[in-house]
Amino acid sequence: MSLDQSYSQHVDRLTARTHALLTEQSLDGVLIFSGSPRRRFLDDYDFAFVANPHFKAWLPLPRLPNCALLIRPGQQTLVYYFNPEDFWHLPAGSPSSSWADCFDVVEISQLEQIGSSLPKGQRLAFIGEEADLARRWGIDTVNPPALLHALDWQRAIKSEYEIACIRQANQRAVLGHRAAEHAFRSGASEFMIQQAYLAATQHCESELPYGNIIALNDHGAVLHYQQLDRQPPETSHSFLIDAGAGVHGYAADITRTYSARPGLFDDLVQALDVAQQALIDRIQPGCSFVDLHLSMHLSIAELLSRFDLVSGSPEALVDTGITSLFYPHGLGHLLGLQVHDVGGLQADSAGTPLPPPAAHPFLRLTRPLEAGMVITVEPGLYFIPCMLEQLRQKSVAVNWDAVNELRQFGGIRIEDNIVVGEDKTDNLTREAFQN
Repeated sequence: MSLDQSYSQHVDRLTARTHALLTEQSLDGVLIFSGSPRRRFLDDYDFAFVANPHFKAWLPLPRLPNCALLIRPGQQTLVYYFNPEDFWHLPAGSPSSSWADCFDVVEISQLEQIGSSLPKGQRLAFIGEEADLARRWGIDTVNPPALLHALDWQRAIKSEYEIACIRQANQRAVLGHRAAEHAFRSGASEFMIQQAYLAATQHCESELPYGNIIALNDHGAVLHYQQLDRQPPETSHSFLIDAGAGVHGYAADITRTYSARPGLFDDLVQALDVAQQALIDRIQPGCSFVDLHLSMHLSIAELLSRFDLVSGSPEALVDTGITSLFYPHGLGHLLGLQVHDVGGLQADSAGTPLPPPAAHPFLRLTRPLEAGMVITVEPGLYFIPCMLEQLRQKSVAVNWDAVNELRQFGGIRIEDNIVVGEDKTDNLTREAFQN
């Protein structure tokens, strides 16, 4: 099936379930606004624009501002398509038939044309950041929690079109990962590795789904490392890259870790890779992601013991919080229109909270897995200075000579994007690396 065909089915699916929700919640319709550019403080330039994810769910227009969808039960969805005459910026151009055939499209040149054309005397809801704009247009029901919770819950199960987009995003990101590894092994700086990645993926930085993490040596111990050194280190020990790509607003989110040479750190990278793949083999519908996360902590404990870094039984190292000092984040999250996609901490479509275990507060996915979910699986093993200081206060035997030697490598993270299937899981990331 072509992407255009699967897109049409995707819109039909969204239409049916959104109409049902609106009827259930006694709403005559919902206006989903893509958003307006936001001006930098005391400046005349805007921040890079990214559309409201609820808007992106319907339209492959992730960077088009001042558009809206009007969705009403029993009627064709209407798209207000912002296409003004402009000599400062390039206009959007005519709507593409690849998506426009699924909607009634009204081209507008001024934002207020939306408000003046809305149906009167109907109970409409508004989804978007611009609450003042909604009220100016006579819509008082802004971002109603019941509707948002239900939409967030449904978004966790991806359509065939959405999975195809995430698959293509993985293929695009892998081009960048290969270029980045080559640049690392050639002795490039973090800044130059980033440029190689952008060139290979044909992205500019504002088009990335998140800011790339390009971390050499001990920078890999900073989980969301945000700098780019312009000069390469005197000696390269390791490289951790967490970098994605986007297709039609859908994200890939991939992490790899490389050692500059054979040795203990390289052995740990290979061992964590094996543990990650073994865990992925256990994924199936109905599976508890919390249990998978806890199981990975046992695997981390086994690695710490096997490589003579920390002594103790795996169960004891988990129960006493030792593994959390080496692996402080969650196993993964939902992936889609947002890198950390919504709906992962809900117990139901009503939005009942389903928080993570108290000992693992950074876990972003607690609901049971279902077929059609796309998730990340990203275990890590780090040598973080502040965490190692906490480790010194614990009553546990640590091989400090080995641990201190590993600090210069920063840490390890390996992340794949997984489709949960009825009969099997699809590893979109490994598939892309194999091609």
